[in-house]
Amino acid sequence: MTSDTRPDEGGAAAASGGQRPPGDRVALRGDLRAAVPDASAAVVVTGLVFALLWARMESGASDTVAVMPFMDDAGTYWMYLLSQAFGWSALLWAWGTVMLGLLLSGPRPARLPVSRQVLERWHRTTSLTTMALMFAHALMFAAELVRYETKVDWAERLWVGFADSFVPGWYDSGTGRIAIPLGQGALYLAIPLGLLFYVRHRIGANTWRRLHRFVIVVYVLSVWHTLLYGTNVWYGEWPRTVLWLLQLPVAALLLVRLLRPARRSERLGPPGRGAGTARPAWWGRAAGRVVAGAVVVGLVVVVMSGRDGGRDRPAHPPATAPHEQETD
Repeated sequence: MTSDTRPDEGGAAAASGGQRPPGDRVALRGDLRAAVPDASAAVVVTGLVFALLWARMESGASDTVAVMPFMDDAGTYWMYLLSQAFGWSALLWAWGTVMLGLLLSGPRPARLPVSRQVLERWHRTTSLTTMALMFAHALMFAAELVRYETKVDWAERLWVGFADSFVPGWYDSGTGRIAIPLGQGALYLAIPLGLLFYVRHRIGANTWRRLHRFVIVVYVLSVWHTLLYGTNVWYGEWPRTVLWLLQLPVAALLLVRLLRPARRSERLGPPGRGAGTARPAWWGRAAGRVVAGAVVVGLVVVVMSGRDGGRDRPAHPPATAPHEQETD
């Protein structure tokens, strides 16, 4: 989830501290060390979200309990709450790293609060933290499934927890049949796309740049997964509206990035002219700009109208568990 560099517009980008390390392993190690404060902040935020979710469950105000009343026991389902907390932190950090990436790869602002090198380092470290949070989210979900499946032996419990959490198409319950594969897709795309930055001297800067553009797909899948499966934003109420609202600056920055790309080769001139752009590529870029504009308009309509896909809170929510539990 690192930003595009533009060697044709100012030379090769320098790493934080002035010079880029001679090898990828050194660069990754340096970024891992630099990510420690960022990851520590993410752990603190996750802890605060976990405490909030626990308190809401204890007070009876939890939307998760409204969706699944059998989970009305924070002490028993604490791993599920921790999975939720990691998921919200991951989405927050993904939002931040995508915003940084769009800011860095779009038109250069006249003023920046810190140097460009610092912003690039923040972008890389938040990307690494996001990947770790996404994995922790999935891992705690798997741990909760292992704890829950008391009807089978430990080997099968481990397999069920792993398969439901990490094997696309395996989870077969309710909305999760769509939402879980979306989240898995986001995780499995985020890791290679984020780490490709550290091997781009082997695959080539142009190849890396083309692949890196799919990072926005990771973010879209993450938000989609949350809207479908996040019980805290399940109902058509203000938390869901806020989640939609937060996507407006992302879509607006993406539209600006497409309309005013920093790289000359990506600018949209007359079809078939300038920078050797072939007509199919020109139409593809033009379509991308139209789609981004439509997304911005769509988000405004969703937020203003309140029609955000949220469900109505039922008067009598379901009261049964997925299956009867047996004690160990």
